[in-house]
Amino acid sequence: MQTLETLNQRTAIRTYTGEAPREAALATIMQAAQEAPVAMGQFANYHLTVVREPAVLQAIEAAGTKQFGREHMLYGAPVFVIVSAKSAHEALTSAEYSSAAIIVHNMALAAVDQGVASCYIWGVIAALNQTPEALAKLQLPNGFTPVCGVTLGASTQAYAPRPVNAAKIATTQL
Repeated sequence: MQTLETLNQRTAIRTYTGEAPREAALATIMQAAQEAPVAMGQFANYHLTVVREPAVLQAIEAAGTKQFGREHMLYGAPVFVIVSAKSAHEALTSAEYSSAAIIVHNMALAAVDQGVASCYIWGVIAALNQTPEALAKLQLPNGFTPVCGVTLGASTQAYAPRPVNAAKIATTQL
């Protein structure tokens, strides 16, 4: 698949069959994460957690339900990859959040290429960070905080070309 085709077809898929991605596809998606750029090349400040264990997925879902009153915030995906970051500052900065988002975006683009459904996840991450018992299940290294994630799995929804309005984001040319 060509880059521009991949960009055009990438969309949030929120329906999963429960079937996990093939191991080769997941390895390719995880390699895409490793190829992402991060602020100032500080790769040691990022950590990936691949969650497949049903009990851990359920704990994360429960945290989201408790905080937001919504169920199934992972949409039944069998795999959830969480990007965590640590900062040299008192709190995470926009650079750390942006870098984590780029890592997730690389994984989502690779998922399109591999025919694996994906969806960016933010909300349940906020709930996870407010739920110490669920957070502990991630076994994160000290100092790391989950900042975003991506669900992965099989879906009956397929990626397909889509029309995109070339002016949907306002642009000023100077």
